Amino acid sequence: MSEKLEDRIIEILRTIIVPSRNGDLISEDMVSGLINKNGNVGFSIEINPTEANEMEPIRKAATDAVAALEGVVSVTAVLTAEKPKQAPPSQPNASRGAQKPKLLENVGAVIAVASGKGGVGKSTTAVNLALALKQSGLKVGLMDADIYGPSLPMMMGIDEKPDSIDGKRLLPIEKYGLKCMSIGFMVPPDTPMIWRGPMVMGALEQLMGDTDWGELDIMVIDMPPGTGDAQLTIAQRVALAGAIIVSTPQDLALLDAVKGLNMFQKVEVPILGIIENMSYFLCPNCGERSEIFTSGGAEKAAVEMGYDFLGAVPLEMAIRAGADSGKPLVASDPKSPYALVYHSIADIVKRNALEIAKKTGPKIIIE
Repeated sequence: MSEKLEDRIIEILRTIIVPSRNGDLISEDMVSGLINKNGNVGFSIEINPTEANEMEPIRKAATDAVAALEGVVSVTAVLTAEKPKQAPPSQPNASRGAQKPKLLENVGAVIAVASGKGGVGKSTTAVNLALALKQSGLKVGLMDADIYGPSLPMMMGIDEKPDSIDGKRLLPIEKYGLKCMSIGFMVPPDTPMIWRGPMVMGALEQLMGDTDWGELDIMVIDMPPGTGDAQLTIAQRVALAGAIIVSTPQDLALLDAVKGLNMFQKVEVPILGIIENMSYFLCPNCGERSEIFTSGGAEKAAVEMGYDFLGAVPLEMAIRAGADSGKPLVASDPKSPYALVYHSIADIVKRNALEIAKKTGPKIIIE
């Protein structure tokens, strides 16, 4: 890296004041990862995740200031969440074994909708399942736990930010009768957020613990794909009534789905069942059924592993269009044949999840 250009970048970043910290980006040690490749400059601005919204103008100001320097061709500045430093506990040995209190204790049953890989329709399934549960008479919450790629704002057609009565706790946004929360409500959709593992855990705990959910019968959590920090955090901090695994029929998707099943088994989370998404396609003109990705693989895997097969959801344009437009099928056309598939799945999930909740959690109150 050219030291001369590096020095000029640092000096210009000293002029970017951060009001909330009474200092500039450099003096507050917020800039990291500064690189320059033939004038293409990149750096990160480390923030607390709760500051994401207010720090976006700071990021833009820093980008514009560096871009104006001679010799700079392009600038990429990203906000990255860094866990705030905390003073070490006075009795580290005693605190190491302390258990944190469980979150979402006012929720009757918490359900994780997961998948072994992305692109299998997990989020679409979670949204329509939550709506079907709501239409069955339950008080339902829907939380987007995908920190890296939140999809709830688009799928639910929500473009507003959550309010706060006391400046500390957030109020979930209500849409179609669901109480919803997502990190996507609080950051611009085109703003890259680079999250380290500890901050994924911290952000999820804030979304769950600092949101005023009220009393709910069921919470549906749309998990990120795979098996990582988010899944472990939620399994450890929430008394999950169970997990639902979504997969397509292909062997590769099923292989990853089995990994997800095994992960929840290891952390002692009950498996409510497996859903096969994009199971088949019905021609709208002739009614012929085509198994584009084969069919029946998820049901076979469920039987072999001793889990319930919750149902097969077809590959249907109306389901995709509803998700893209912010008008999920179960909300926009609840009596359509495809919506009834989700209602059928919801009936099984409701019965099984509430049965588990009776043994381990608070009493469920149905309106």
